[in-house]
Amino acid sequence: VDKQTQKDAVTPHLFQKIRQPESNYLIIPNVSSENRRFVPIDYLPPETIVSNLVLTLPNATLYHFGLLCSTMHNAFMRTVAGRLKSDYRYSNTVVYNNFPFPQADEKARAAIESAAQAVLDAREQYRAEARAENLPEPTLADFYRAGAGYTALDKAHAALDKAVDAAYGYKGGKDDASRVAFLFDLYQQLAAPTDVPAPPGSKRRTRKNTASHGSE
Repeated sequence: VDKQTQKDAVTPHLFQKIRQPESNYLIIPNVSSENRRFVPIDYLPPETIVSNLVLTLPNATLYHFGLLCSTMHNAFMRTVAGRLKSDYRYSNTVVYNNFPFPQADEKARAAIESAAQAVLDAREQYRAEARAENLPEPTLADFYRAGAGYTALDKAHAALDKAVDAAYGYKGGKDDASRVAFLFDLYQQLAAPTDVPAPPGSKRRTRKNTASHGSE
C-alpha cells in the first residue's frame, strides 16, 4: 500500500481521488457479447457515476464516437481483444491504444461526425417512439442484439462505415480479415521509426508515417 493510501485511510468516507469527468463522456463496456456486431457505446452526462465494469472516454467528440462505433474498429477489436469465456473484453491498452486512427482531413472528419450523429439520432428515434406508445425505451443491449431489426439504426451504421472507410482510403473487402490486414499494415507504418538508417555508401532516406492515433 502506498503512503498516500495510508494517509487517506483516516478519512474512509471521502473519495481518494475525483475521477468523474466534468462533461459528457463515452462509456465502453469492459465485456460485450460475441453475438453483437458492434460494442454498444454511448454518451453519459457527468452526473452519472459509472462502475469499474466500463471504461470512460472524456472529451470524446462525434469523430471519436463514430470511429469507435464503426465496423473498422470493431473488426480490430474482435481480433486483438481478450475474452471472458467467449465474449469480448475491451481493453484501453490492447484495443484502444493500438487502434490506428486515420489521418482524416477536415472533409472526412466532418463526414464521420455527421454519420455518427445520425447513429445517435436513430437511437433517439426509437426511444421517442417507445415513449409515445408508453413502452419501455430500448436499451443499448436491445439495439445491438443479433437480429434486433432496428432498420434505421442499421442504415445509419452502414452510412457511418462508408464515411470511416473513405477516411482511411479503404477499398478492400467487407470481411473482418481484410479490414484487420489493412489496419495491421497501418499499425506497422505507425510503429516504424521515422528515420530509417541508410545502407553504407547510400543516401539517408526518411519514411513518413501514414497513420496516426488518438485525439487530434
